[in-house]
Amino acid sequence: IGGAIAYSMYRPIVEGDEARVAALYRLHAIAYRLVGAAILVGGLLAMPFLPRLISDYDTLDENVYASFLLTLVSVCLTYLFAAKTTLMEAHKDNYLTTAIATTSRLVTYVLQGASLVFVGTFGAYLACQVAGTGISWALTEAVARRRHARVLATRASLDARTRAEVFRNTRAMFMHKVGTVLVSSVDSLVISGFVGVATLGRYTNFTVIASVASTVVALFFTPLTSVVGHLCAEGDKDASRRWFMRFHCLNFALATMCFLSYYAVAPALVELLFGADQQVSGAVVAIITLNQFTQCMRRAPLLFRDASGTFYNDRWKPIVEGVVNLVLSLVFVTVLPEDLRVAGVIAATIVTTLAICDTVEPYVVFTHAFGASPRAFYVRNYAYVLLFVACMLVVDKVPPTGGVTGVALGLLSAIAVSFGALFLLFLVDGVFRSQVLTLARAVPTYARRLRDRLRDVS
Repeated sequence: IGGAIAYSMYRPIVEGDEARVAALYRLHAIAYRLVGAAILVGGLLAMPFLPRLISDYDTLDENVYASFLLTLVSVCLTYLFAAKTTLMEAHKDNYLTTAIATTSRLVTYVLQGASLVFVGTFGAYLACQVAGTGISWALTEAVARRRHARVLATRASLDARTRAEVFRNTRAMFMHKVGTVLVSSVDSLVISGFVGVATLGRYTNFTVIASVASTVVALFFTPLTSVVGHLCAEGDKDASRRWFMRFHCLNFALATMCFLSYYAVAPALVELLFGADQQVSGAVVAIITLNQFTQCMRRAPLLFRDASGTFYNDRWKPIVEGVVNLVLSLVFVTVLPEDLRVAGVIAATIVTTLAICDTVEPYVVFTHAFGASPRAFYVRNYAYVLLFVACMLVVDKVPPTGGVTGVALGLLSAIAVSFGALFLLFLVDGVFRSQVLTLARAVPTYARRLRDRLRDVS
């Protein structure tokens, strides 16, 4: 819903149609309250079936029902202020929403650390998460009412054509979200149901660290969604395609440095933070890394797909993706040996991403948003994946060591390999070189604009 409403807001914002923006905001707010209520009711109805989803439920000491309920409340609270977040981001105020999210996360992490030290229960840890969501809600309300008071105070209704367009796009985005949930949740559910929640916990230790690398890359792309949306709303397809290629090259450079570093330090870092008994096999670490990299490389196509409103054209893709991922996960976890089951489940996601997502998503963007062929992009994108795998093989040659020394050596080796691969690509690939140079020339201008915006806020 947020993606569909945000896309519908770009053109009226560019045209200065404040009444239409206000009407879209009202529709968004009502829809999100209904969705939040539906999730709350659905979650409560699902609670009696929790033991069936955990194969080693009888061995757990925690109250699963209380943990689930606290998480459910934390999720549902976000729907009370999501419409204001979308309103700010549609006006290119992503730097404010990012600051709010970062502030609430930092407060949450401090509270959770204190709860683990002084209380020591998982319930208290999750209660801090609920408190952090409340802080995010309060900050969003305050900033939105200060910057967009007129839109929030305006009472306006949508015409039938705009309402039909919003509902059409919302149905498409709903299908995308269903597919995303099928893919993102299936791995954890299959591992929990067929291997065990203890194994899932060890796997989660590695994915939590990987999410830090994903967050670093997201910091560069999340604030650009509304900027790209305004660019697409102006209708210059050639300019949009040029910026797409720049973002894709930037995406590859950031993803290579972040996830190659993750691959080099993850085992030593998990041992340092969680203990030697929380390790997984090297094959699982490699598969997690490759999965995170391939997911991250979708950021540029997804950014332009959502900003250009072409998500309707591949609305069936996520459903097919989710079903194929589920089937492959169940096959791999059933037929593979026990020590390879977790790797097999993650490998199913990689296969699905490379075969379905990396073909359909660029095709939709190039065909419907740019009016061009995606053939050259396919070759470049899969070549980037192969180059990243080659970098992983080089990092494997570094002898593993534990502790802080292992983390430092692994990080240094990953940075050296990353810069070596990117420099080689810069020398031999003219397209990559031109895009990097163009981005480098744009950095001073972007920095000045960011400085001016921060000065306005202060």
